[in-house]
Amino acid sequence: MKFFTEKDTLQKYLATIKLANKTIGFVPTMGALHKGHLSLIEKAKEKNDVVVVSIFVNPTQFDNVEDLKKYPKTLKSDTKLLESVSCDVLFHPSVAEIYDKNIISKKFDFDGLEHQMEGKFREGHFDGVGTIVKTLFEIVKPDKAYFGQKDFQQLQIIKKMVKKNQIPVKIKGCPIFREKDGLAMSSRNVRLTEEHRKIAPFIFKTLKKVRKKFGTKSVSEINEWVENQFKKQPLLELEYFTIAEEKTLETTETKESNKKYRAFIAVFAGKIRLIDNIRLRN
Repeated sequence: MKFFTEKDTLQKYLATIKLANKTIGFVPTMGALHKGHLSLIEKAKEKNDVVVVSIFVNPTQFDNVEDLKKYPKTLKSDTKLLESVSCDVLFHPSVAEIYDKNIISKKFDFDGLEHQMEGKFREGHFDGVGTIVKTLFEIVKPDKAYFGQKDFQQLQIIKKMVKKNQIPVKIKGCPIFREKDGLAMSSRNVRLTEEHRKIAPFIFKTLKKVRKKFGTKSVSEINEWVENQFKKQPLLELEYFTIAEEKTLETTETKESNKKYRAFIAVFAGKIRLIDNIRLRN
């Protein structure tokens, strides 16, 4: 595996890949890698000649400074994991390499996608995401880029950014990778206390029940049921639950047969914020 910390040297190397008419698959990460990340890399390897993974904890997408400070940094073990799945290139730049001395987000218009769900609770988050993803795309110039559906709103926003900025990359959304007990894999899971880790699978169990209820119950009935379920769980604090249309991400109160819907949830397990989602109608 080749390792780069500077964008110029990475770009020189990737230029030789392009000259050889080889395709580049890209998996941007913030490190603290787990099997979910590895599943993205494996999908990228299936469809591309060379796979590039970036590890960069992006400061502009954190609305909580404490969260940024505590975000796990595990480069040594991450590198071993990448080598175990035969990753071709690791790009691990410094904050100065990406932002120089100007650590601020660019402003984006995602046609309203950014104002739903996460956008209501994490001010400026998606400007930060758009800034770093666009920057990385400009550096790596991949043919395809791979993102997990756990951050479904982020996935839709990146697709919108690519379309509006006419960036020549195909965005591939990949299924949520889960622990055996159903908890969506996340780098934040390692920070859960033993007690909170034990109860955290309740989130996905609730979503699966929502999917069943979606066929017979109204949206308002489901919303009320979910709120009541979490009131019975003192270790978990529900931040939001919403049923939204996949394309616009707008919260819905009705069900239309020609639209696809997803249930989205954010929950605090102690100080650790967990998100998840599930498609309600295939």
